[in-house]
Amino acid sequence: MATLARETLAFDDRHVTWRTIDGFEHAAYHILSVDEKARIVDLLFQFKANERIALHRHGAAYRTLVLQGELRIYRPDGTLQEVRPVGSYVAGQAGGEPHTEGGGDQDVIVYFTNREIDGPVYEILDANLSVQATFGIPEFKALLAAQTDAGA
Repeated sequence: MATLARETLAFDDRHVTWRTIDGFEHAAYHILSVDEKARIVDLLFQFKANERIALHRHGAAYRTLVLQGELRIYRPDGTLQEVRPVGSYVAGQAGGEPHTEGGGDQDVIVYFTNREIDGPVYEILDANLSVQATFGIPEFKALLAAQTDAGA
């Protein structure tokens, strides 16, 4: 018997101030912490329903926990690779196949903890898999400072 995707309970984000980065469509973030000494960045991502974020590759080990909706992961050619429903916890290593991600029929909210950071956390790629931008500890520290300065 086929199962139908259902909307999950909404994550209460009344105390989360979502921020965006110009040029990065369909995604918002809220940085929880940047620990340079321990080489860890913790943050929340919100990806829009039925949309995809930029093609990227993970440059650090990570763990994710889906808090709302379902996280859909797509291969570089656009085919659906995996669906992670609410409550899914995944531990991954640095590297791996470039991919895009997005929400299912509902905005998805995912907790990401990036660990063992030694360089870029994320490499943003173009269609030819060339690196267009990187986000590492310095960039996340700057984003956290701006978030804090804005009162979030």
